Amino acid sequence: MTVGNRPIATMLRAAFVRQHWKAAINMFSVYDDVVDACSRYILARGSYPISVYLKTPLGKIKPTIYSHHDILTINEIFCRHDYGASTSEQIIVDFGSNIGISALYFLTRNDRSFAYCYEPLPVNCERLRKNLEEFKGRYQLAQCAVALKDGTAEFGYESTGRYGGIGRSTGSTMTVRCRNAMDVLHCVLEDHQKIDVLKIDIETLERDILLAIPESLLRRIKAIYIEQKFENNPLQETHSFRQYGSVAQFLRREQISLSRR
Repeated sequence: MTVGNRPIATMLRAAFVRQHWKAAINMFSVYDDVVDACSRYILARGSYPISVYLKTPLGKIKPTIYSHHDILTINEIFCRHDYGASTSEQIIVDFGSNIGISALYFLTRNDRSFAYCYEPLPVNCERLRKNLEEFKGRYQLAQCAVALKDGTAEFGYESTGRYGGIGRSTGSTMTVRCRNAMDVLHCVLEDHQKIDVLKIDIETLERDILLAIPESLLRRIKAIYIEQKFENNPLQETHSFRQYGSVAQFLRREQISLSRR
């Protein structure tokens, strides 16, 4: 038996997880129409596409979402705070930008942030541009996948556009352009002293990309949020670590020392 396309057993387990309670409480301060949001999120009801009003530090925004899976994304980012950005973050690198929900979160923490977005699916890029229309000049979009080397790769995708990745078996595939993740980080750091947030959610290669980042670059990245589970901290020399559900959160150790002074 399922509720909202999710097994009841899964939902019962979620009721005992702290971050899900945090998300439920935060829904009241994030959504303009909490009843509709709860119906869509919990029961998977409602038609799509639809624009939803979200409250942010910069005021209300109105992203368009295209399936129940997009409301899941909003809850994970805006309500559950999978990416715990503060109001001071300015330079964001977003690997796997999807339809722009994560970029919207980072760009609405303050009016000074700038997001470098990377997304290979054309339909997602089109939707991202629509959702970030009022933030023109504050983001840069590269229509490409991020990998360990430049070139092309077969990218598996499905109808929602949420679960695609290089080499994934999702029913449909297309050839996409790839950029070397290390080159991307080098290019951003050539223009900026540091990266405040690096977010990696690309369904494949997350772990490989994280472990390939040299220490010289890691020391210039304040926070890293990666959709991956780790038993131990792979960045022991440079960052603290906590596993927050399915997201590994890393905070540069120098930043911790500064915040304690």
